Amino acid sequence: MPISELMPIGVFAQRSGLTPSALRFYADSGLLPPAEVDPVTGYRYYSDGQVAGATVLRRLREIGMPLTAVEAVLGAEPGEASRLIDEHVTRVLGDAAAVQRKAAAITSSLADVPSQPVAALKGPVLADAIEQVLTATTREPRMPVLGGLRVEAAPEAVTLTATDRYRLAMRTVVPAEPAATTTWAATVSGDDLRAAVADIRRSALVRVDATPHGVRLRLAGRDDRHCRLLQEEFPDHRLMLASLPDVTTRVTVAKDLLLGVLEEHPGERISLRATRRGLDVPVAPDGHPGLGAPAAVTGPDVRICFELTTLYPAISTAIGPDLLLDLRGPDLPVTIRSADRGDLTTLAMPVNADHPA
Repeated sequence: MPISELMPIGVFAQRSGLTPSALRFYADSGLLPPAEVDPVTGYRYYSDGQVAGATVLRRLREIGMPLTAVEAVLGAEPGEASRLIDEHVTRVLGDAAAVQRKAAAITSSLADVPSQPVAALKGPVLADAIEQVLTATTREPRMPVLGGLRVEAAPEAVTLTATDRYRLAMRTVVPAEPAATTTWAATVSGDDLRAAVADIRRSALVRVDATPHGVRLRLAGRDDRHCRLLQEEFPDHRLMLASLPDVTTRVTVAKDLLLGVLEEHPGERISLRATRRGLDVPVAPDGHPGLGAPAAVTGPDVRICFELTTLYPAISTAIGPDLLLDLRGPDLPVTIRSADRGDLTTLAMPVNADHPA
């Protein structure tokens, strides 16, 4: 191709998003050789057809992919290229989690004050509680505390709480041994707890110790796990709970039946109508009866609307075969708990039924 139809390295750099120095490096490494090199001046020229490949190269390097892996991706079919990218992402995430764990352990060891024993809990019970409550966390850069679990330890119980502002989940766990402290509270990184759950579940007893910057989970027969504390103030959920009005309508319904109704519903927004006849879930916008579940309802009829992404996890994580839904009105949070056990409670925030989804 004549050089007059090619781009000099500066123009190609602007088109591809790569710097001229990077283009020279990739040319010398064989990843992106120029279309032509002027034999007299040594100037490098590139073609329009190389822009797409250069852009992919740049994006692969932006996610930290090493040169050997980039070369393999660029030379692979789309399916194989996707697999190689997924493998790289998995490796990076695993390395990041390992770095976080090691950093938490180092930070804990740098503390000048000794750790404070908080509680001793049964590992499988604690793991279940963490997983149930973690479903109410969210990743929000402006409020990183919403990605954490609030842990409140008292002699009689340890309470885990999380909220994404649309749902609030609370689970209490009874200590396996008498508590070594009176009260203690902090917000623990949800990511760190999520990464530690597998080891927690395999430990018959987990001793929780507090340090100034984190908690140390002492696991039976395993290495300690360290979880960071989040310093931002956790939302005042207890004030919100105390300000809730009395329950007006109570619904007792089988968990599996209600989950089946939610799974069959075609919409992203769910309208529940509690009447003496049971629990009706209209499908059509005009409110005609659609799906339904047998339920025992006491109190006045109520129609209340939820986003599926709020209601479904609140129902699916509940404990036991039967649920209690405590309703306070169409625009107030609904309390969802087990009809048999009260150690897991979820509050789900409704939406305006007349507002378009």
